[in-house]
Amino acid sequence: MLNALEVFTTVVVGLMVGVEFCVVFVMKRILDALPGDSGQLGHAHGGRMLGALMPFWYMGSLVLGAVWAVAGRHHDGTGLVTAAAGLLIVSVVMSVLLLVPINNRNKTWTPENRPADWQQQLNRWERYHYVRVAVIIAAFTLLVAALA
Repeated sequence: MLNALEVFTTVVVGLMVGVEFCVVFVMKRILDALPGDSGQLGHAHGGRMLGALMPFWYMGSLVLGAVWAVAGRHHDGTGLVTAAAGLLIVSVVMSVLLLVPINNRNKTWTPENRPADWQQQLNRWERYHYVRVAVIIAAFTLLVAALA
């Protein structure tokens, strides 16, 4: 049963890393290259879509990591799993304090109501997101190492 939890947790976190990596390194570039207001509208739509899904994915990943750390506390790699869970906590705190407030504003913007500094706000979100992606990549790496 522990093996199934280990694999499931690693896959869930790995998929989350893949999605978040794609958001910042692929989708943002695509949206920024669109003509006119299309890119901003795409950012807003992505904020609504992923903003509804990602809280569950982040919290689910954290819970799975914590359950693995507790269930496997007498096995090799528990320190790595605990460190990964700690990094997932950091990613959730970063999300709530830094990224979600910007995303909550962004997802309501249209070309008619967006603030003058909307691009600066999206750039700030992107910088925070780079750090968050690094944090969850580190967590994923620790989980994979714990499996080995």
